[in-house]
Amino acid sequence: LNETANAKSKDKKPPDALVGEVMRAILMDAPYPTALVTQVEVRIRAEQNINRGKAAIIKAYMLRNVVRDQETHPLKEVLTVTLNEEATYTPYVLGRLFAALENAQYHANNSSNIRERYMTSASATPALVFPSMLQTANHHIAKSGSVADAKLIATLMDKLDGGVPFPARLNNTEQGLFLLG
Repeated sequence: LNETANAKSKDKKPPDALVGEVMRAILMDAPYPTALVTQVEVRIRAEQNINRGKAAIIKAYMLRNVVRDQETHPLKEVLTVTLNEEATYTPYVLGRLFAALENAQYHANNSSNIRERYMTSASATPALVFPSMLQTANHHIAKSGSVADAKLIATLMDKLDGGVPFPARLNNTEQGLFLLG
């Protein structure tokens, strides 16, 4: 629950109401409150960083609230413990592609600002952001000469639907899966 608190505030405690709701959900084996994942997504956007704790909360929320008791739910493929390189679920693949584009920029410039500039819009409205990021990535790959970056980006693009690879909008669940990717 500390992942939901602002680390820069004087009071680094999670909201009391959220603590009670989560504890109730745990004790009653009930769905987690939506406020839990919403607060984590707010922190990720504010801090421009996702760590293991935040990723674990998103996965726990999805597993308990979205795919609970459904052995064949399509999201099961992306809610694994480790990175699922075989996953084809578009929001997850877009998250992986975003990370690959950031990595390509880092290899070209020894720094990257993609996360700060584009993460929020890329996770909410991919069709508006990804085409220009891909165009910039071509420049970064040419500058760095990284064959590995080029191959990973191409592999991830192949996993996206051919006709319209970038959805106009992602809903809250899909944005969470983008962040996990």
